[in-house]
Order: sequence, then C-alpha cells, then structure tokens
Amino acid sequence: MATDAGRPLRADAQRNRDRILAAAARVFAEQGLDAHLERIAKEAGVGTGTLYRNFPTRELLIEAAYRNELSRLCDAVPGLLATLPPQDALRDWAGRFLDYASAKLGMAEALRAVVASGVDPYDHSRRMMLEALTSLMDAALAAGVVRSDIDASDMFAALSGIALAAGRPEQRAQAERLLGLTLDGLSARRT
Repeated sequence: MATDAGRPLRADAQRNRDRILAAAARVFAEQGLDAHLERIAKEAGVGTGTLYRNFPTRELLIEAAYRNELSRLCDAVPGLLATLPPQDALRDWAGRFLDYASAKLGMAEALRAVVASGVDPYDHSRRMMLEALTSLMDAALAAGVVRSDIDASDMFAALSGIALAAGRPEQRAQAERLLGLTLDGLSARRT
C-alpha cells in the first residue's frame, strides 16, 4: 500500500492510485513515450490534478506502473498456490508472466527513458521473479509433477526466451504454444 508522508493512503486515494497505475501500464504499453498523461488520467477516471499529485513526473509514473505490474505478478503466487494444484498454479502464473512481459515490451521505450534519468526500475525485478518461481517450482516438485533437475532460474530463462521470441500481442498464439511445450517438458517423467 502506498503512503502519504509515511501514513497509509485513504481507501479512495488508494483506489485512485491503483486505477492510475493500471491505466498507465496499458497506455504506455500501447503508446510508449508518446502517451499523454491526460489520457491516462481519463482512462483511470481521475482528474489530471489527481494524477500529478500522485506522480509529479512522467518518469515517476512510468517507474511506479512498472513496479506495480511486477508486484501484482509476484504477489499472485500465494493465492494461486492456495486455490490451484501446483502444476496448474505454475501454468496460470506463466501465462500471467507472458502478459507482464508483453506489457513490459510495449513500455520499453518509456522504461529506457526512466533508466536514462538515473532511476533503475529493474533493481529488484529478477530477485522478485525468482522468489515467485521458486515458490511455484518447490510446490510442484513437492507434488511430484515437475522434474527435479530444473530450477527456478532455468524456468525464468525459458519464460524470458518465450517473451523475447513471441512477446508481442499479435504473437500470443505462438507464445502459448511455446509455453505449453516448455511446461510439458518440465513435467515429471513417469516410469
């Protein structure tokens, strides 16, 4: 939860912030640096003053939108493991990873501008992803549904490769086929 001068935000302020971040991720993914902040505010259902009060600069908004998408992806793991069998939780999360990676590819130009401004929006990304994947892989391994010779870093490399090779929205069918192939290859061998 975001804070305002160290205090938690009011519920309505938090909802506004969340809507702004979701709209920003969509609009920056579609339009890159050409995205107008006024459009983001409109899509979020807030005024431009609310947007600027939360994010005084474009760079702060881009960074926050990226980090929010990353957190949403990684924070989904406990809920997936609580409601789905481990193999299905891994498959669901991998699909979400492709959505995240596709949005990140769309935001690449905007994220490069943030990096050029001296901010590193990626500083904890790899660690967060590996922690999420480790939880999923450990659960699947304990259930005996994945091979024991593949670890979270291997799976992260495979998912990243799929995202790089077929991460554009128009390539989604191919990405899904590659993901299915990868997950089938990850399955524990039956003897």
